[in-house]
Amino acid sequence: MIEVAKIYGWLVDGAPGAPGSPEVLQRVGDDLVAAGVRIARAAAFIRTLHPSVMGRRFLWKRGAPVEVRDAPHSLLPSTEYVQSPVYVVTSTGREFRRRIDGDEAHEFEILEQQRQAGMTDYVCLPLPFLSGEVHAITFTTDAPGGFSDEEIGALRVVTRPLARVAEILALRRTATALLDAYVGRDAGERILRGKILRGDTESIRCVIWFSDLRGFTSMSGSARAGDIISVLNRVFDCQVPAVEKRGGEVLKFMGDGMLAIFPVDDAHPAATVCGDALAASGEAFAALDALNAERATAGEPPLAFGVSLHLGDVAYGNIGGATRLDFTCIGPAVNLASRIEGLTGRLGKRLLVSDAFARATTTPLRPVGTFELKGVAGAATVHEPA
Repeated sequence: MIEVAKIYGWLVDGAPGAPGSPEVLQRVGDDLVAAGVRIARAAAFIRTLHPSVMGRRFLWKRGAPVEVRDAPHSLLPSTEYVQSPVYVVTSTGREFRRRIDGDEAHEFEILEQQRQAGMTDYVCLPLPFLSGEVHAITFTTDAPGGFSDEEIGALRVVTRPLARVAEILALRRTATALLDAYVGRDAGERILRGKILRGDTESIRCVIWFSDLRGFTSMSGSARAGDIISVLNRVFDCQVPAVEKRGGEVLKFMGDGMLAIFPVDDAHPAATVCGDALAASGEAFAALDALNAERATAGEPPLAFGVSLHLGDVAYGNIGGATRLDFTCIGPAVNLASRIEGLTGRLGKRLLVSDAFARATTTPLRPVGTFELKGVAGAATVHEPA
């Protein structure tokens, strides 16, 4: 007799001790085998709300750790997805089962792949969420004769509380993913940890990155809105990966401008962070050069943006109205970075850095000049890479 009460109870209690979806599926798969359910493979398919990820697949195989794979949005209309048991189950909410130990052809390619891998039975069960969405989990066995009725019954029993746990974890992941996408990774983590009160800010030291697209005003007056958005996205694609790769945090897009920070702390001293910011700027401009090469081939005019880097202290946290907050940074250091970026266009420079940044970095720089900047007390000396 197959007894799954222990697994069922663990899931009903919220899967204590399992920090995420991979660990939950690992425990469920291993415990089902220990209970006598002869599964060889299990795969959970969970849709998510993310700008670049349609969903995730969690794959359990007997005797192996769970594998996780992200699926892009382009998978949704693909034949691979539309012509699959998972699509049938998620669109109808009904169970799908096929014996695959015979020689007959099957309507779905995945079933033929599983048959050739030595599987004998395949079942796909719905994971209904309280939101009305239906996700899915599949189980296959290589046991002679396929799953018994008792085994199928045990899988149905366990899948019911598994759906609740999967929904809780999916909601947590969605919240984290959306916060990462819209306010940044570090800001999102701080918000989830409870930094949600207006005025809840702290002073941090960081390198401030300010950038702006050249000629945006004239472009906005002559180009279609869709074309402008496409250009902005391509320009930001040159910068965001470079900033994040080097440990930076993109905080805000302001029309054609971008504000990012590279935090300084005991583990990341100023000299190192300044070097990371300079490296990010170099990678961003290299990406811009590659983009302009594409545009030249298409007969399109080149694009340009300027970047300023400044090392200083900022107020970092929640600012805004009672019901609408923004997690960002403000202060004189941000204003100075913005004004220096404005100099890049006036002087025809791609990159300018402040005197404070120049004193902190070990990278060779050369002074460009000293300038009076609007809203900045005293003259500001700026530098560029040597």
